[in-house]
Amino acid sequence: MRLGAIGVVVLVHQDLSRSAQAIRHWSQAGCAVVVHVDRAVTSSAHERFLRDLSDLPKVKFCARQRCEWGTWGLVAASQFACEMMLANFADPQHIYLASGSCLPIRPVQDLISYLEANSATNFIESTTVSDVPWSIGGLHKERFQLRFPFAWKSQRWLFDLSVRLQRALGLKRRLPQGITPHLGSQWWCLTRSTVSAILNDPKRPIYERYFRRVWIPDESYFQTLVRHHSTQIESRSLTLAKFDVQGKPHVFYDDHLEILGQSGCFVARKLWAGADKLYTAFPMASDTTRDSTHRSSDALNHLFAESAARGSKGRVGLYMQSRFPHQDPHAPLTAAKYTVLEGFFDLFHDFQAWLSQTTDNKQAQIHGHLFAHEAAVFAGQKTTIRGSLSNSATLRDNNPTAFLTNLIWNTRGQHQCFQFGPHDVQKIGKILPQDSNAQIFIITGAWLVPLSQSVESLAEIHAKALRLHAAESKHLALLRAPWVKAKVHIWPLSQIIANPKLQLHEILKAIEPNAKCPTTVPEINLDPIAFPAFVRALENQGMHRGLAGNLNTVKRIIAGPEIP
Repeated sequence: MRLGAIGVVVLVHQDLSRSAQAIRHWSQAGCAVVVHVDRAVTSSAHERFLRDLSDLPKVKFCARQRCEWGTWGLVAASQFACEMMLANFADPQHIYLASGSCLPIRPVQDLISYLEANSATNFIESTTVSDVPWSIGGLHKERFQLRFPFAWKSQRWLFDLSVRLQRALGLKRRLPQGITPHLGSQWWCLTRSTVSAILNDPKRPIYERYFRRVWIPDESYFQTLVRHHSTQIESRSLTLAKFDVQGKPHVFYDDHLEILGQSGCFVARKLWAGADKLYTAFPMASDTTRDSTHRSSDALNHLFAESAARGSKGRVGLYMQSRFPHQDPHAPLTAAKYTVLEGFFDLFHDFQAWLSQTTDNKQAQIHGHLFAHEAAVFAGQKTTIRGSLSNSATLRDNNPTAFLTNLIWNTRGQHQCFQFGPHDVQKIGKILPQDSNAQIFIITGAWLVPLSQSVESLAEIHAKALRLHAAESKHLALLRAPWVKAKVHIWPLSQIIANPKLQLHEILKAIEPNAKCPTTVPEINLDPIAFPAFVRALENQGMHRGLAGNLNTVKRIIAGPEIP
């Protein structure tokens, strides 16, 4: 390995102890290093940092510049450091720009050998504005057309006001003659001759005057001028730097150790300062027996592509503090299948206990009325369930959809089953038909059964029946609409009574696909003589006929045939 083949410029902002560790790696590998320390770093921290690296003769420190994101300071810092590199070190034929949070993950010798084999090549992401798909923040071509005298982070109000005024007045800047704007990653590796040509260009004052007022000039200054001074360009960065959908850099943690080691990349950014395993494992020691051809960045690129997709589209049924999922009209609303029962708790005696005993408790949770007015009735009468989901009606009714999706998401791996009916808060009834994960089983008119056992007057019962009938009718209309995605089964009361095993078997199969037909069914909770008479009395009061089906059949099935 030829010492000094690479000159490394390191821009240091924070986590100075980790920056010192990275600088020491570069220097001990034989690289010339010039460090720029942000002027925002305190004097005491800066002096301690200098002492920590004072034993490294090939490490120099350039003049300090205030570096704020998106401003000219980052370019100026790079210029100062490159000028010192050219003036103090004659050997480096490539200059590698890195940050204090960058760390070589392969042996530095691998990088030196690679650059010596590509001695005339400039490695810098440099793409014309029209071809860049990743610019974030609503400013694309405008970053070169408008003036940006204010910092986006610290002077956001002035920044936005300035942009609005320039747009309103139709102001546009002229590009310096002979250049075409290009964009790319800040982290590049350029040949000595290219860096020297950029810094010694006679038009440098003109270019600087223009790029000082470009937005995020560190992503465009060198990326544009490299096209003006070199034709031997490979438009990619040798530094692994990934960004999320908001343009924020991904941070690498200890659990990225294996995939970083297999990535095939030379340098990674941005490593978390507390990632002790990464800083211990990297850079990897030289190993001549290792076949570098087996390293590939494909797995890592796929991982980040999946992460970006999740960050922008979300996962089905997942609601987070940071992001609501993108609503795909073809995707289900929730994360897993679940069952909604309507009327079964009214018709059958102790139906919840029977269903809990008939199904596997590890595979299914049988809740009561989750949307009851007073509170959600969770299985086992719990006040909270997994995910700290409360049974509070106030919290639930503030966002019923989120309550349902959180319930299903938090209990993934366990089938959820709950009761719903016209007595309940009806907001969720508009959502259920839209969810392809919903399996809904309804006994129409079953709400009449508990009414038949009421001690109230017929007039009071009739008024309640009208309200419940109206609620059920609206709900059924939604479930029978042509756009419904839920799997819906609607049975009249009389049909369930005629063959309860058949219909209950359908429910059991929805919860457990391999469920067998039940040998016993729960007791039907109505008087075969009094109930038909009760329904006829309501119908004579003006209630819609036929809600419960053919009640003469009910009487024959439960009470048996009349004795002649």
